[in-house]
Amino acid sequence: MTDPGKTYRVLIADIQFLVTEAIRSVLSGHDKYIYAGQAENPYELTNILRKEDIDLLITDPVFFDDEDSGSLKFILSQYPELSVLILTHSLTRNEVNKLDKIGIKNILYKTTDQDELMSAIDAAVKKKKYYGGEVIDLLMTKENGTNHIKEPLTLTPAEIRIVELIAGGLTTKEIADKKCISFHTVMSHRKNIFRKLNINNASELVMYAVRAGWVDAIEYHI
Repeated sequence: MTDPGKTYRVLIADIQFLVTEAIRSVLSGHDKYIYAGQAENPYELTNILRKEDIDLLITDPVFFDDEDSGSLKFILSQYPELSVLILTHSLTRNEVNKLDKIGIKNILYKTTDQDELMSAIDAAVKKKKYYGGEVIDLLMTKENGTNHIKEPLTLTPAEIRIVELIAGGLTTKEIADKKCISFHTVMSHRKNIFRKLNINNASELVMYAVRAGWVDAIEYHI
């Protein structure tokens, strides 16, 4: 659980003046976030991280000019407690998957609005996953441009409630206790849900739920 009185130092690594000024302006309206400065190149970023305590890094993969996210992977290996929020113009599905594999699970496009930006920042410092709406649309769209969701009401009301609880971060045991049903019953529901929706894990399930309108907030636990 995060300390409600804690303040977080935020570093921006981006070369776009308007973007950095916009973020700094947004942060200035929130007492718990302290603007710690801007890095204009990877070398400067490394120096700042080495000398200062930074809680959140907001950056764009193009800042590092590498195709395999190697620089970000190295930074995370050196500063495992550092939260990272990706703010970029666009990504491919493959690029999102690469970021996810190295542990970056907070991604927005630069077309985001202030409310979504703050929701993503709050989620990042709490170590919660947050994908912006456009990123979710990207992941939920097949390569040929069609959407994964063809029949959004294929689940029963009881199954949809299970999905909502999973999206809320509850474990299988916690769901069983909350609904006063057995652990094995919840597991059966999960298996049926995954089978019906043709998905393989909780991350895909939550993204499906957001697209289908079963989950209102994009902030969730995985």
